[in-house]
Amino acid sequence: MVEWFDDLKIGMRFKSESKTVSKEEILRFAGEFDPQPFHLDDEAAKHTILNGLAASGWHTAAIAMRLAISAKPFGAHPLFGAGVDELRWMLPVRPGDTIHLEGEVVDLVPSRSKPIGVARVKWTAYNQNGEAVYTFNPIAIVPRRPA
Repeated sequence: MVEWFDDLKIGMRFKSESKTVSKEEILRFAGEFDPQPFHLDDEAAKHTILNGLAASGWHTAAIAMRLAISAKPFGAHPLFGAGVDELRWMLPVRPGDTIHLEGEVVDLVPSRSKPIGVARVKWTAYNQNGEAVYTFNPIAIVPRRPA
């Protein structure tokens, strides 16, 4: 079980629970945070490169964050971050899609002066068909085991 930065190893993998995305959630998020027609209107969305109603990319990112928390990659410690690299939206998330997240530890750098380390977990969100819909690589700050 992972409790501290020192418990992490390159290649460790994590998997989250799943989340089904409803049309109502897509409309609610878009109405508040990304009010563009292809996130709010079925008919308007049909005439875009999305070819139908799709969740905002930022909605997908928010779902992925929630799923990363559920995976508990750093045990009970919160997911503190210093940024995100390689954030990509690969496929639209549609009403009724069920998303889960898988992560792999790709880099670990212990601090020389503080009781922390920087962990990089490459996360990929997949839909119910096993298709990658979103990836991101956060720069996570994780406490080290007390001396």
